Amino acid sequence: MSDIERRTKTVELPPTITVRELANSIHSSPIEVIKNLMSNGVMANINQQIDFDTAAIIAAEMGYEATLETQENEEEEQGENPLWRQMIAGEDQVDLVSRPPVVTILGHVDHGKTTLLDAIRHTDVASGEVGGITQHIGAYQVELKGKTITFLDTPGHAAFTAMRARGAQGADIVILVVAADDGVMPQTREAIAHAKAARVPIIVALNKIDRSNADPERVKQQLAENGLVPDEWDGDTIVVPISAKKQEGIEDLLEAILLVAENIDIRANPKGKVIGTVIEAELDKSKGVLATLLVQNGSLKVGDEVVAGVAFGRLRAMFDHYGRKISKAGPSTPVSVMGLSEVPPAGELFYVVNSEREAREMVNERQQERGKTSAAAKSVVTLEQLFDRFQAGEVRELRLIIKADVQGSLEPIVSTLDEFSSGDININVLHAETGNITESDVMLAAASKAVVIGFNVSADSAARRLAEAEGVSIRLYDIIYRLTEDVEKALKGMLPPEEKENVIGHAEVRAIFRISKIGNIAGCKVTDGEIRRNCRIRVLRRDKIVHEGPISSLKHLQEDVREVRAGFECGIGVKNFDEIEVGDRLECYFIEKVAVEEPVF
Repeated sequence: MSDIERRTKTVELPPTITVRELANSIHSSPIEVIKNLMSNGVMANINQQIDFDTAAIIAAEMGYEATLETQENEEEEQGENPLWRQMIAGEDQVDLVSRPPVVTILGHVDHGKTTLLDAIRHTDVASGEVGGITQHIGAYQVELKGKTITFLDTPGHAAFTAMRARGAQGADIVILVVAADDGVMPQTREAIAHAKAARVPIIVALNKIDRSNADPERVKQQLAENGLVPDEWDGDTIVVPISAKKQEGIEDLLEAILLVAENIDIRANPKGKVIGTVIEAELDKSKGVLATLLVQNGSLKVGDEVVAGVAFGRLRAMFDHYGRKISKAGPSTPVSVMGLSEVPPAGELFYVVNSEREAREMVNERQQERGKTSAAAKSVVTLEQLFDRFQAGEVRELRLIIKADVQGSLEPIVSTLDEFSSGDININVLHAETGNITESDVMLAAASKAVVIGFNVSADSAARRLAEAEGVSIRLYDIIYRLTEDVEKALKGMLPPEEKENVIGHAEVRAIFRISKIGNIAGCKVTDGEIRRNCRIRVLRRDKIVHEGPISSLKHLQEDVREVRAGFECGIGVKNFDEIEVGDRLECYFIEKVAVEEPVF
């Protein structure tokens, strides 16, 4: 085949792409791509990001002519529009004006999120009003060179994701705080996954650069490996070195925010329909319901009739982030308001209606529909519904969150699942990490309509409760091929009825008794729920599963019993397992076969 014939195939590539994604795009294996990269002097692993120019060279060597993906294609691929774009879709374009960007701060614990917020506040106070902020309302604004930035004072991806789960896009830009002496940590990767799932621009604040053991270049390499290629490496992620403690680099960070905001052209109509998001709310004994609202379109005024979920009321008073009384608030303005009938949940959208009668009618309809809507929202999406939504153009991927016991298990699982992404419905692994399934994983799944898959891990009780409340499917496996088989069958619509695991209780091992001809018996106290004789036991040691099997004996005060409830002591024998130790945690569960009419994943 001649070079001209080989170049007849073309492929569109984004500005940055992982090795695995490039291999899929040019219908080759990741190993072949890595070999070609090595021959060109580039050392990269399967998940590493490479720039367009490098990808184009490799594609050319493998018979493809690469072109840069157009902006239209990028937007089409993203699918979901941010909330503010949806808000202004029906507005008169003449009335649209630029509005301040809304920013939230995410990052690993102890990397300096709170210190950064304090430093930003201090910057504003030092340059503006003397006396500081007199009232904390969960959000505040700062000014730089005549331009305003709104900060949501709710650091942590839990609050950020709660907003998305209720349909709100609380922030326009995410600041990811990473400590220069610590680097990318598990919670950092979670925050990246949450921000990417929300399709929000990310600016990295590289904090603690004043530390003697700071290593900015190492951290930038870690960021690049997680899909955030620094702009100085020809990527599209702005990385700003700062020291929140010494208040260095804060103005550079604010300027970076304004630069990104200018590029994404955030707009709203101050004269249009009033809509926004509830940031936080509480019941004050003397003032009644106090709610912090973020106006995202239109102008909110004292006396407006507001509906937020099933809460409603005429606004009696409004306060800005300094605690000063105001009568009107435009787009991107956070305000504390009084007058709602009850406390609305954080992340709920609020609207202004024409009258109290209209507000009551809207709330009554919502209360009547709440049961139906709740049941629909909490039901796990069936494959038939998934394919119907695909045909309607609503969904093009099956979203998964993968948790595994070790990195050696995680990589082959993700690699195998990526191979399934060649049909009409692709697999999108939103987050892959080692460790047990937590509330954060379930929150991300709820907000992104994803399925959580665990390999050789367990889901803690808080995660299980949240999954049941939010209708998130958690599937646990101990054999890789069964996991991948189920995903493949799910995509083909052939998955058999699932076996549902029900955890009914936990016990703590406090003593070990050796009984001849029987083996070791664990002297336990039931900490919650109950232990049943006919159920199975999972032995957890430092949160890792060391054994699973049936109960061979269950005694209370030397008597054989069928069950022992929370607060009581008992002796538990685990069949074919004598290595039980003091301090082990026993999880009692049974498997229930769920009869379903349709294959469910």
